Amino acid sequence: MPTARSLPRTRRRATLRRSLGLLRDFRYEQPDPARFYGHLARDTAELLESLNRDSGRGTLRHQNILDVGGGPGYFAAEFERRGARYVSVEPDVGEMAAAGIEVAASVRGSGLDLPFRTGAFDLVYSSNVAEHVPDPWRMGEEMLRVTAPGGLMVLSYTVWLGPFGGHETGLWEHYVGGEYARDRYTRRHGHPPKNVFGSSLFDVSCAAGLGWARSLEHSGRARVLGAFPRYHPGWAWWLTRVPGVRELAVSNLVIVARRV
Repeated sequence: MPTARSLPRTRRRATLRRSLGLLRDFRYEQPDPARFYGHLARDTAELLESLNRDSGRGTLRHQNILDVGGGPGYFAAEFERRGARYVSVEPDVGEMAAAGIEVAASVRGSGLDLPFRTGAFDLVYSSNVAEHVPDPWRMGEEMLRVTAPGGLMVLSYTVWLGPFGGHETGLWEHYVGGEYARDRYTRRHGHPPKNVFGSSLFDVSCAAGLGWARSLEHSGRARVLGAFPRYHPGWAWWLTRVPGVRELAVSNLVIVARRV
């Protein structure tokens, strides 16, 4: 697996200040989604532009970009500001309309069976969606399929045993078990969590993602450019390489692959 040295621009932007800013906003995900997702959208666009530059593809201008699981539309403006042609796909109509934001190119569909032709996009990415589908690697394969040869596929997801693996059910409850965290939240709040373990939230490990990334290279379908913890400073990217430790310390894994 390539090291951080293969993504120098992306690693330089991964500062401690950035990490702390994103961490502070995490608590606003549900009470103030505009604040949380607005900041996350800017960070995502900057991250993808850095990855595009590191891969020798330049800026995002005039790039056809697919956002798998784009949600309520906070991301569209950030990519359009950079001159990209942005398309999002989301299975939940309610999620698409939740923020009252209109996205001109938003398609209802499943990440497990993307409704696009093979090789349609220059860059395909998914942010914090893989842990919400029962077969995340099938989604990854679909993302790679609709990526053009030479284009980038970027899959970023929350690691189950990291501190945020349980999402809104708490920082420690999921370590006891997903069912326990789900049921405890329901008892305390009088309703189930938005992300229900076993139906809309699943146990996805760091090791599984790295294993899938290696399979892409071994099969010759893609070249993996890097795998790193999304929200960590660049000097902490080594955590991804340590078995066991990475499951607890890498809260979100990013896999970057160039389709062959």
